[in-house]
Formats: sequence, structure tokens, C-alpha cells
Amino acid sequence: MDRTSVQRWVEQYERLWRTPGTDRLAELFVPDARYRPSPWARSVDGLDEIAPFWESERRGADEEFSLSSYVLAVDGDTAVVRVTVEYEASAAGAWRDLWILTFAADGRCASFEEWPFAPDQPDGH
Repeated sequence: MDRTSVQRWVEQYERLWRTPGTDRLAELFVPDARYRPSPWARSVDGLDEIAPFWESERRGADEEFSLSSYVLAVDGDTAVVRVTVEYEASAAGAWRDLWILTFAADGRCASFEEWPFAPDQPDGH
């Protein structure tokens, strides 16, 4: 993987998040992908589990938000991406995330781990 390929994958992730249904998730993820929504959460394993999880996490494909991303690092098949999401009409508000992505040889994601941070999260001070 390289930065351009990872950025394209993130753009496809956003497009599919904005697309009704989950029929196209196999374009993003290998069949037995592991999706961890936070470093402390149980992983959601395989497309059969990822699809309903994906639907439960969004208000619908027409949910209004903006997403920006920056590929911080790529090392072999693993990438780290900083993502900022700002929701328009939601109590969710703004989030800054780190995504740790591991890719299969075909460019689909085999492992997705999200480290989400909200503005009102304690900062440890």
C-alpha cells in the first residue's frame, strides 16, 4: 500500500457510508475482516457482522456530515489515518479519530481499528 491507495480507500469508505444499504461492503473489506470501533471494544468479525453494525452506527445514508482525512503513515500493509468528522444536525458533534488499517494484497481492508476522540472527552489532565 501507498498513501494514494490508502486515501482512495478512505474516500471509498466515505462514499459507501453515504450510500444506502451495505451490499457493497465487500468492495472495502475482505470477507473475514475484523472491525474494531474502539481499541476497547469487541471486534466485529466478518462481513455478516460488519453489515448490521455499520447500519446501526449511522442515522442513514443521508446523514449530513463532513469528513476530512490525512494519511499519517504507511508501512507495508498497515496505515494510520487521522480523520475528522463533523456532524451537522446531531448531538454527536465533531470527532477526531485515528484509524489503524491493515490491508490484504487486493487492497481491501482486513483489519480496521478506530480510536475515536470527542471534544468533550476527558483529556487526562
